[in-house]
Amino acid sequence: MLKSQNPWFRSKLGLIGIVAIFGILLIANGCSTLATPPAEEAEEAGVAADAPAEAAESDSEADVEESEAAETPTETYNGIPVGYTEEGYVFRGNPDAPITMYEYSDYQCPFCQRYFSQTEPALNEAYVQSGQVKVVFMDFPLEQLHPNAPQAHAAATCVAEQSPVAFWQMHALLFETRDAWSSQATSNPVTHFIELAQQIDDMDVLDFENCLASGRTEATVEATYNTARELGFSGTPSFQFVVEESGESYELVGAQPFDRFSSWIDAMVAGEAPADAAADSGGGGEGSGEIPFWATAEGLALDPDKPGFTVAGDHSRGSIDAKVVVIEYSDFQCPFCQRHTTQTQPILDEKFVDTGLVRWVFKHFPLNIHPYAPAAGVAAECAAEQGQFWEMHDLLFKNVSAWSISEPNPIFEGLAAELDLDADAYATCLLDEEMMQRVQSDFAEGRQFVQGTPTFIVMFGEQGRIIPGALPAESFVEALQGVLDAAQ
Repeated sequence: MLKSQNPWFRSKLGLIGIVAIFGILLIANGCSTLATPPAEEAEEAGVAADAPAEAAESDSEADVEESEAAETPTETYNGIPVGYTEEGYVFRGNPDAPITMYEYSDYQCPFCQRYFSQTEPALNEAYVQSGQVKVVFMDFPLEQLHPNAPQAHAAATCVAEQSPVAFWQMHALLFETRDAWSSQATSNPVTHFIELAQQIDDMDVLDFENCLASGRTEATVEATYNTARELGFSGTPSFQFVVEESGESYELVGAQPFDRFSSWIDAMVAGEAPADAAADSGGGGEGSGEIPFWATAEGLALDPDKPGFTVAGDHSRGSIDAKVVVIEYSDFQCPFCQRHTTQTQPILDEKFVDTGLVRWVFKHFPLNIHPYAPAAGVAAECAAEQGQFWEMHDLLFKNVSAWSISEPNPIFEGLAAELDLDADAYATCLLDEEMMQRVQSDFAEGRQFVQGTPTFIVMFGEQGRIIPGALPAESFVEALQGVLDAAQ
């Protein structure tokens, strides 16, 4: 259950002491990550049950020939070959490229738009046009954050039915006009999508309109969304690189600069793993063996410019002089996290935090089984902007059932009113993509080490131990006291 194979935890975190005693409690006292739907369901949704890089084997030579023909591009877009993969996804680049990059993106995401406008052109010029990389586009609309995104992806998929060239034209138009169709005032952006389709060469607009009206591409979008979740992705853009010859895969999250992509691709083309791939691979590798910045003395230091924050950007309370620091990975919609916060944490605060013995640090880890947890994380971050993270933290856990709805922001605003926060500033903050990026960054940073919520990393200097799950108060007290005794 615990990713204890990582060298940092194996050599730096003497985890055997606590895990051996309490590890079994993880099964019954924590929310686990990433439930994978049965293979039959994935197949019914129109997507292979395995990761897209693992194409099903053909049963006959005729099937092989047919599959190869399906991926052979007959058209080009901006001088780059385009076509459909065997699974029906749209790609650009040499179909026989040694590296395939699966791009999981959201048309309404500003970070995806930034990647499209700033990084994608350089990648096309350096690696796609040269035949080294094939790019496969995968739909990953985060509806809770971007309510118009699913319709945008359904529209792009309708266009893809007519031709891959048309798809890439629509792909560009959607990003270029994002501000127009993603406005909150645009509750139904279909009219805008039709106007975009009219700008595409040789587009059968009537067929496109019928496709949108039928909703027939929505299942395809949902299937690729589920594939992203199965891979452990929670934010956009996210990328899965597959080395076709070996089948090895690596995951990169976020709108990284071109140099980061370049170093990764160059390493893979040379037959090597990217130097920093372990930290982004979602737990598939051995890890870098380095202590993460957020767990170092430098990262845990208090930010002089942001009271209540560590230098690494996490929320901290308790004495800066405490010898022991507990880093909590939590999910606001997780019932075990709620139980810990409401039942166990007050006891720990009284005995350890309020007495200056232990400092407590919070990091987000919203699980895919809790669809409203990311939005709650944003609500807490916005309260932090007004100096009341921990107060909102407690209110969110006390009112989980109230805000676990499709449109939770009015509930969050009501909780903010209870704390006398600036209402206008708070409402604006809830729509700020930077707040969601904070939540997503915490999740990405924790995936190497965290399997479920809550998870606690107990640090003393550069030594540490893991406490997985919502332990009973007496067990947690015993565990912390043992660390404090050892720290004397």
